[in-house]
Amino acid sequence: MIFIKNFKPIQIFSNNEQDVGINVIKSPVKLTILEMLRNSDMEFDEIVKNTGKSKSTISVHLKALREQNIISYRVHSNDNRKKIFYLNSKYLGSVTAPNENNIKDKSMDFLVKELIENDEPFSTLLFQTFRAMLIKEGINIDPILYNTGRIIGENLFDKLYAEDLDEFLYNISQYWQRKSLGKLDADLGQIIKISTTDCFECKELPKTGKPACYLDSGIFEALFRCYFNMPVKVSEIKCYTMGDGMCTFEIEALGN
Repeated sequence: MIFIKNFKPIQIFSNNEQDVGINVIKSPVKLTILEMLRNSDMEFDEIVKNTGKSKSTISVHLKALREQNIISYRVHSNDNRKKIFYLNSKYLGSVTAPNENNIKDKSMDFLVKELIENDEPFSTLLFQTFRAMLIKEGINIDPILYNTGRIIGENLFDKLYAEDLDEFLYNISQYWQRKSLGKLDADLGQIIKISTTDCFECKELPKTGKPACYLDSGIFEALFRCYFNMPVKVSEIKCYTMGDGMCTFEIEALGN
């Protein structure tokens, strides 16, 4: 497979519920359109202006994306001559050219050896090995991990809930320790900080300079969104993959 420098990452979208499958988008123009629509719905003229392409070119790409059920449109409420385009499918992830600095073959060999010989739970090492292999191949599944974490957190909430926030955090930390997910410490304030040592999600991953704990982030987002009954923002400010000795998450309630 040949990758060309500075190409946008290939993006992967699921089809809608009535049409099972996925769509892989490679066209640079389509990728630009989809990146914009992932952030907000847009009128046709806005898409033309922001892409710098001709109206005819954009029309062709929008038509193709609609035929693939990746996007759809609605008529503007104040002007039925205008169409507002939006994503009609779920973004699953992207594939970029493999970066040799991300992971060395010896790291993969080490993980495989650890998977077989280490006394740690097999499932944890299997997860780390699988994740490392995806990084090596340039495959980004961070959105899938985050959404999976949210589902896990929503299902965990009732089991860990306590009215008192300190007790709720204690229940979370005990669950993490019981499941060998790491050791949690919390610092309460307007922004809650949770630090994890021996993080199951990333401690054996290569140093990439970027945070990697999207599963944890999704779990924390769901747990605290359910606890506060309002949206929360989760930011990972420290991570083993960033060269830190722990993973630290900031959790901020955003209000209604």
